[in-house]
Amino acid sequence: DALQAVLEAEGHEAYAAVNGRDALDVLHRIPRPGLILLDLMMPVMSGWELLETLRADDDLARIPVIVLSAVSDRGALHASRVLRKPLEIGMLLHVVAEYCA
Repeated sequence: DALQAVLEAEGHEAYAAVNGRDALDVLHRIPRPGLILLDLMMPVMSGWELLETLRADDDLARIPVIVLSAVSDRGALHASRVLRKPLEIGMLLHVVAEYCA
């Protein structure tokens, strides 16, 4: 909710999900997003599982995924970028602007 509020305050349209399954539902209801911010540690369906599911779907696989985590190995994640926690809001906004300009 906090990240959504920050992004919306900067003029971005942002949607939130509480877990991976909820995220898939949201992704099927909304217009295609410019990027997905993904936390790996989620209940019900983890970020790892969601990332696998996204990559298996031709439509969703084209959406850049920015992983928010303490994990730093981008290659192992198949993510466009990894932002390390704790997040620096300035860096997050810079990355969002890169993908959603």
